Amino acid sequence: MMKLQFKYQPFQAQAADAVCDVFAGQPFCTTTYRIDLGDTANLQQSFDLTEVGFRNQPLVPALTRARLLQNVKAVQRRNGLAPSDALTGPGINLSIEMETGTGKTYTYVKTMYELNKRYGWSKFIVVVPSVAIREGVYKSLQTTQEHFAAEYGKKIRFFTYTSDDLPEVDRFASDSAINVMIINMQAFNSGKNQRIIDKALDSFRSRRPIDIIAKTNPILIIDEPQSVEGKQTKESLKKFNPLFTLRYSATHREAYDMIYRLDAMDAYNQHLVKRIAALGVTLTGSTATNGYVYVEGIDLYKNKAPTARLGFEVKGAGGTRTVVKKVQGGDDLFALSGGLQEYADRFVILQDGIDGRDNSVTFLNGLKLYAGQIHGNAQMVELQRRVQIRETIRTHLQRERELYPRGIKVLSLFFIDKVDKYRVYDTDTDDGRNGEYAKVFEEEYTALVSEMQRELGDDAYWAYLNRMDAHSSHQGYFSIDKKKGKKARFVEGKVDRKTQTSDDTDAYDLIMRDKERLLSLDEPVRFIFSHSALREGWDNPNVFQICTLKTQGESEIRSRQEIGRGLRLCVNQNGERMDESVLGSEVQELNKLTLITDMAFGKFATALQEGLAESMSTRPRAVDAGLFAGQILTDANGAQVTITPTLATAIYEDLVQQGYVHRGALTDKYYAAKDAGTVQVAEEVQGCEGAVMQVLSSIYDPRALRPENAHDNNVQAKVDEQKLHDREFAKLWQRINRKTFYTVSFDTQELIDRSVRELDAHLNISKVYVKTEYGEQTARLTSREQLEQGQAFVKRHNDQDAADRVALGNVRYDLVGKLVEETGLTRATIAAILQSIAPLVFAQYKLNPEDFIIKAGKIINNQKADMIIEHITYNRLEESYSADIFMLANLHGRQGVNAMPADRSLYNYVIYDSDNERRFAHELDVCDKIAVYVKLPGSFFISTPVGKYNPDWAIAFHEGTVKHIYFIAETKGTTLLDRNELRGVEDLKIQCAKAHFAAISNDSVVYDVVDSYDKLMQVVME
Repeated sequence: MMKLQFKYQPFQAQAADAVCDVFAGQPFCTTTYRIDLGDTANLQQSFDLTEVGFRNQPLVPALTRARLLQNVKAVQRRNGLAPSDALTGPGINLSIEMETGTGKTYTYVKTMYELNKRYGWSKFIVVVPSVAIREGVYKSLQTTQEHFAAEYGKKIRFFTYTSDDLPEVDRFASDSAINVMIINMQAFNSGKNQRIIDKALDSFRSRRPIDIIAKTNPILIIDEPQSVEGKQTKESLKKFNPLFTLRYSATHREAYDMIYRLDAMDAYNQHLVKRIAALGVTLTGSTATNGYVYVEGIDLYKNKAPTARLGFEVKGAGGTRTVVKKVQGGDDLFALSGGLQEYADRFVILQDGIDGRDNSVTFLNGLKLYAGQIHGNAQMVELQRRVQIRETIRTHLQRERELYPRGIKVLSLFFIDKVDKYRVYDTDTDDGRNGEYAKVFEEEYTALVSEMQRELGDDAYWAYLNRMDAHSSHQGYFSIDKKKGKKARFVEGKVDRKTQTSDDTDAYDLIMRDKERLLSLDEPVRFIFSHSALREGWDNPNVFQICTLKTQGESEIRSRQEIGRGLRLCVNQNGERMDESVLGSEVQELNKLTLITDMAFGKFATALQEGLAESMSTRPRAVDAGLFAGQILTDANGAQVTITPTLATAIYEDLVQQGYVHRGALTDKYYAAKDAGTVQVAEEVQGCEGAVMQVLSSIYDPRALRPENAHDNNVQAKVDEQKLHDREFAKLWQRINRKTFYTVSFDTQELIDRSVRELDAHLNISKVYVKTEYGEQTARLTSREQLEQGQAFVKRHNDQDAADRVALGNVRYDLVGKLVEETGLTRATIAAILQSIAPLVFAQYKLNPEDFIIKAGKIINNQKADMIIEHITYNRLEESYSADIFMLANLHGRQGVNAMPADRSLYNYVIYDSDNERRFAHELDVCDKIAVYVKLPGSFFISTPVGKYNPDWAIAFHEGTVKHIYFIAETKGTTLLDRNELRGVEDLKIQCAKAHFAAISNDSVVYDVVDSYDKLMQVVME
């Protein structure tokens, strides 16, 4: 069976560090105590009992609340969060926000290991709101156990608390390893279970379980606190005597002290989750006399009129049946249906009635339908569900055809509201028969596979499809009745009236157990039917389509529970996650989750974005001077600038003057400049462009999260096979398709010497100042407004002095270790650098340790990047890219939005990412000197020390027209996010690309960065 692989993810490590760094100053310590063994008088055998217990060491006295607040603020500033004014009490409460699908459970398990490694803490309790999440956490601890054991050299001992197995509580207290108890809130917060955990029990040697647990001083981790913490639960949690409490969720109701945030916008922008597309199937019309028509989609062509895929009824020997056919302007559905009377009223498509601009079809009778809409027929809801099922299968087959060659299993998930719509039982002993939806599924699956045979094409994929029929392709996951005398059968589970979710353990156990099996291409099940109540606590990374066969309210869309089952990035047959490190720029084109809904796209998108906006309520909504005031911006050389109110106003006014901000909102001009790398900032903060853009990235941007309308992509870029085999392209491809490997070899002593020179010359550390301000309440309070506007107190005087060592606190830093983390160098190399720098330079460390570590790390990384560029060597491999990568590329777009027809391109359409790319492609397409060009797919990449690099364009000129016939062009331009980063990453990739193409082509291929067509022609003519 497949085994999921796990890899190091920087954001998960950052989240763990955020928690650990709050407790900087706490020493490593393992603490024992005497366990209360209870009444052992009647115990026949006591050799397994031990009086030695292990508990979490309390915080040392030096970690006062003031010192902890200082640590919290430092972590918050580092992570771009508003600093807390005071710690939220009682106790210590920290919040970590992580978007669904980014590995929340993995992250807090890693945090447990890190807390144990740094401080010796070993007792953890994970509190969950439901059986579903409890089972999910247990499964995650199982599947990650070997992975973490390899990293940390030890395993976690974990168990699920139940009042039927209280000896586990004794083992939790007495075991010296890292111990995790998983407990759902009902176990200590309601009725019978609450009385058991609080009661002295004979079966537990006259002890109360809660007392044994509380003595361990555990660290509480609350999973989904918004679903756990009612008033009563908050009181009950105090009984656990927690050392501190961590809260993990994507949708916190109470943020407490937020120390790390990876919300939906961060996750999407960092390509950590699937991109969302929605395909709405909606109803129009209401009478039985109107004919049934469904607009499946519009197809556009370069050299002929557009066509539409219409669903309608046709007359046959056995009665009427629904079909989907390709039609064009002038077609008459009355004739095409075989003369059905329902289409007699002028169901004739106007000659120009198929419009690709808005994806609509207009008939002679005035009816206008848009892609995804259904019209007519008395049984419209039944037909709507049928069409949803059909669209799910069609989308599934198209995606499966694209991903099968990559070894990626595609799954689709149907949520239904009643079990009997999937399986119907006639007696207590039969196996059941297909319900309504299962029957429709098999009919539509069989029909679509037959209809799409030519489109699906590929022999290997067709052979894969023929291995399974419609019946073996689907399976149900529901509650199971195993009563004696009856054959096991699916039944309606218990559904909580308030949350509309189910706590049926057997259903979740089945879903969890089959997770890896379903990912295998050898397993025929590819379509899953499940109850809509089973929509939390589990997911499967290879769910690419989710179809909800029930009426959805906008509140359900906003909650995003169903969507969460498929947000995680997919895996291949080796269990390897298909993330950006593997796929590069095509990560979110391959990882796309399509939601098939009965709601119009606009309404669905609005509801979804409202839900996302609610979950990101802490993000600022408008750009103003206050956004920058108090921020600390870092320039390209690591120097820091503290933004005063006056400077904040200058930055804001310049953004407005540049046209980047209008009425508090970032404009299209800003985003275009950001994509082109041409953002300009106020003169006072030049050099801090990246830092300014980082601050602006905190603004909530609804456009970044708007789902894609699956009906909008009305063109597909297809390879012109004649061009693919033409001499010009064959020569170009022969010169660029070879793969390489690189080696980097440089003298460590040289790196040390260069780093020392740069540190001595450029390392300047800002002192920490203590500012004191004194003010008094005004003599008289006149109004409420006076208080609200902050006018009830008046500042009298202030002062500012450099902080001494005592004022900075007694936190001990592992300076060498921190710089090892920053640079990736060995401890020996870092120690050699620090020992060699000038004493006065090193003395700056005492002024501001955090600033010293950040700036020194950047300077050393700059030197490392420069040396890599100077010393990297690329060598040819015998292996080369196959031209099949062009056939397998999944390139869809909307004409006039991100797609343009092309004559000289290898594809019939160019799918572009920006206006700059569109202009560049247009100029290429009309240039007589160019024989053929292609925008290279994301699967064509060059390996570099800083990740995979995908060049933009490959161009072949006609011989004799230019000096350099074969050209690889990069048009993305440079980004100003961080000039330091540019030199260390972007420039490194560009230099690597130049070395790669020089190695494989003997200089017959020129690679360069060009920002326009004119620049390209200038380079190739020289």
